[in-house]
Amino acid sequence: MKIYTRTGDKGETGLFGAGRVSKASLRVDTYGDVDETNSHIGLVRSFTKDKKITEILESIQEDLFVLGSDLATPLDSPARKHAPQITADDIKRLENIIDEIEEHNTPLRKFVLPAGSNTASFLHVARTVCRRAERKVVALKEKEAINEQCLIYLNRLADLLFVLARFANKRSKIKDVEWNPKS
Repeated sequence: MKIYTRTGDKGETGLFGAGRVSKASLRVDTYGDVDETNSHIGLVRSFTKDKKITEILESIQEDLFVLGSDLATPLDSPARKHAPQITADDIKRLENIIDEIEEHNTPLRKFVLPAGSNTASFLHVARTVCRRAERKVVALKEKEAINEQCLIYLNRLADLLFVLARFANKRSKIKDVEWNPKS
């Protein structure tokens, strides 16, 4: 199978079961940000040596492929019944991981700067890209019907990436840097 098809040479791409749209469409831009989030998570995985973090991130990357497919398949598409979808169970799994990881983290008393170990710093970058993807899903939801679980999933994922960054610092014996605003 060839990697190139030439079907996108005029600036269009195909949605699952819903015809062709501009590559600049909000829907395509939205699942592009999800793909970028996934790539940043892959970058974190390439740098961390922490097996627990790696296992969590690998399962998230699988979910993000599902989420991208979900967003690429309009709700009224005949292909919808064949497309994988993000579910409430996926969100509950993230919440359980957040709760488990938070048991190891020191309770927050202040905002923390996105810094620390390489793993934590890369996780903070992935978190901010995830928040951008979340904002794009909100914008898409305001214009088109979507599976609302996608938005909830990204919201929880950004929270998870934050607690994982703090966890990575703790496991590396690096203190979180608290933000001390100048008065």
